[in-house]
Amino acid sequence: MEFRQLRYFVALAEELNFTRAAERLHISQPPLSAQIAQLENELGVKLFHRNSRKVALTDAGAAFLHDVRLIQLRLKEATQRVGHIHSGLAGRVEIGLAGSHFLGPLPQCIGELAHTHPDIDVVLNEMAPNDQLEALKEQRIDISISRQLVQDDLLCSQLLWHDPLWVAMPQAHPLANRPSLALSDLSGQRLILLRPDTSRFADKLFHLCHARGFTPQITHTVAEVPAQLSLVSAGLGIAVVPQSTRRYLAHALSFCRLDEDSLNADVYAVIRQDRRRATIDTVLQKLQSAVLPAASSSGS
Repeated sequence: MEFRQLRYFVALAEELNFTRAAERLHISQPPLSAQIAQLENELGVKLFHRNSRKVALTDAGAAFLHDVRLIQLRLKEATQRVGHIHSGLAGRVEIGLAGSHFLGPLPQCIGELAHTHPDIDVVLNEMAPNDQLEALKEQRIDISISRQLVQDDLLCSQLLWHDPLWVAMPQAHPLANRPSLALSDLSGQRLILLRPDTSRFADKLFHLCHARGFTPQITHTVAEVPAQLSLVSAGLGIAVVPQSTRRYLAHALSFCRLDEDSLNADVYAVIRQDRRRATIDTVLQKLQSAVLPAASSSGS
């Protein structure tokens, strides 16, 4: 049985006239009759009652017509879907990200992507930054949303949004009313830092403090920014955090911009250089076009 035979069968079933069906199919009548006869022979049933005056479907033919139309519909859907996947309009994309990114513009962008590209299934996997890179190398995720700029033979980074650093502190803190702070202003302050094993930024901040002539007074180390901010709100110290996280506990904290050109928390999409799926590029383009302008305007 061939799809051509099914197409011929549907045309005849809808026209119930060999001449009109042949004209619709742009063939002559004898090949149509031959294909219908061959189809009936393969099925072992009569699909049509036919005589010199009329053509009518048998009960078996009517049931077969229903099923063939379903097959044609599924084939059309499959053809469209494979085309969408090839052009990056459908598919599944696994994204790895740390908890702090749920506090910034990313969730809103993913929501907009779900609305504009409903056939793209985006799966968010919360994991530590270093674990994301391992997962990316092992192809367990497709994109890592990271504050690490990575560029090597396997991985590359694309900027998603700029994320300046701010100092979070209790509202009654002596530094709270300053327009901005220098890194040296943190000398002698109780600091709540991210753990160096989960954050390259924390390690860089620690060493930069030493370069500025002081040893940071670290009271607590935690794995995620929300934990930092929660401890700050409890009065246990101050923390250097990305601007995009300021909405978390904003009612209970004060934030002051940190003036330090050598430090930032810019966010990148880290991907494999050998990626082959157009859907990944579609998600990246959507992230860059939607997130970067929104983050720039919200930071003003």
